[in-house]
Amino acid sequence: MSPMQLVSLKPQVSKTPLETFVACAHQMLDPATPEPLRRAMEPRLLAQLPALRALGVFELFEVRDPALRAWLSDELDELTGRSRK
Repeated sequence: MSPMQLVSLKPQVSKTPLETFVACAHQMLDPATPEPLRRAMEPRLLAQLPALRALGVFELFEVRDPALRAWLSDELDELTGRSRK
């Protein structure tokens, strides 16, 4: 099943934070994803960060895409009140 099939613009209650995060990340990184859909995935992906951080996911795994990794790192820093300045 493709990530495009996994995540639609309608919220699905049955998805775990990790499933939603991975599906959104795949869509955001897919060059075939239209820009409006990519932008729609951003808030859904970001909404999963507190749960994934609480579970320690980012201490166990590293996002391999450099741009996505940097963006998520900045967002996680904002969640924890840290600044990179």
